[in-house]
Amino acid sequence: MFAPLRVRNYRLWAAADLVSVGGTWMQVLGLNWLILSATGSAATMGIVVMLQSLPVLLLGSWGGALADRLPARPLLIAFQAVRALLALALLLHGGVAIIYAVALASGVISSFEGPVLGRFGSALVPKESLGSALALGSVLSSAGRIGGMALGGVLVGLTGPNVLFAINAVSYVAVIVALFLMRTEEMRALPVADATSRGVAAGLRYVLAQPVVLIVLALSFVLGSLGRNYQVSMAAMVAGPLHGSSGSYGLLSTVFAVGAVLGGLLLAGTGKSTLRVLLATAFVISVLQFASGLAPNVLGFAALILPIAAGAVVFDTVVATRIQLDTREDMRGRVLATLGLVSSLSGIVGAPLVGWLCDAAGPRTALLLAGAITTVAALTGAAALARAKGFAFPALRRPIEQPA
Repeated sequence: MFAPLRVRNYRLWAAADLVSVGGTWMQVLGLNWLILSATGSAATMGIVVMLQSLPVLLLGSWGGALADRLPARPLLIAFQAVRALLALALLLHGGVAIIYAVALASGVISSFEGPVLGRFGSALVPKESLGSALALGSVLSSAGRIGGMALGGVLVGLTGPNVLFAINAVSYVAVIVALFLMRTEEMRALPVADATSRGVAAGLRYVLAQPVVLIVLALSFVLGSLGRNYQVSMAAMVAGPLHGSSGSYGLLSTVFAVGAVLGGLLLAGTGKSTLRVLLATAFVISVLQFASGLAPNVLGFAALILPIAAGAVVFDTVVATRIQLDTREDMRGRVLATLGLVSSLSGIVGAPLVGWLCDAAGPRTALLLAGAITTVAALTGAAALARAKGFAFPALRRPIEQPA
């Protein structure tokens, strides 16, 4: 289950990542508090989120091409140093303009950092341990988020947001130290793109020629758009048909976080990141989402949220695993950049869409409709992958060849 932790470089990275994620979420909380106290505008928060997301859509492909050409560790050290400076820039409190500038700069860094991080992470462990490493990374991210938000919630009331920004800046220093302490000779060597296949266009042609990857990305987009925006639908259900309180929303958020950790632990324990697991999980969480629209009360909704959150982590982790294992390593940065683009688009499209459905048709109808669509998408994806890979599920026919 914890085989990746036997690798020294991965242990260093996991510890640093836990600290960094905690610091990041402390800054998110402090920044939200700062914006609301300074402007009283939720729309300003939306603009900040948009400024962080847009660069990924515009520059992500070039970030992937860069990741496939240059060594990852020096780039990551530079990115972490710049992020630390951006966190310190928030201490200036120079008005909304500084916040917008930091958000935009963070989005630009994410455009290049995301593919580099994915490629670097896959070099830390043996290829057969990649699925477990990604699952453990998801657990650490969830734990860091819970810890960062909890500690930040206490500190922001006692000290104000400045301390949270300073702590986040220090957390990036922890990552830089970990990167310097790693033994490069123990890392798995990944091939780099040659001169004829380095560009963005070459990466796009490669992705478009991979039917399995395209199907997985399409399924990820549909489920990401309609099945991942529970921050929107949970709030609408609590405030509407469930007749809950702010405490009820806090309970559901906690249950969701616990489910995310359990899902990561389950996948790390089994190590089964196959296409069949991906499709089965997509179907189960879609059916559960449909059922959540029928939940009679907060506790019933919470009972469904727990496995949905666990399944969402399993699905997303298996998507990331298959995207990496089923593609050429010299194209990995650009393939991961494409996954990042799909994830960003699903958030940009899905959150307002789910919110509009909740307002126009009611949260129950929104969950029922979204669950029905994602269920159909899961079944359609299964049929398409069976055709592309030449295998079927036991209920259909015997497998022709060993699946991925």
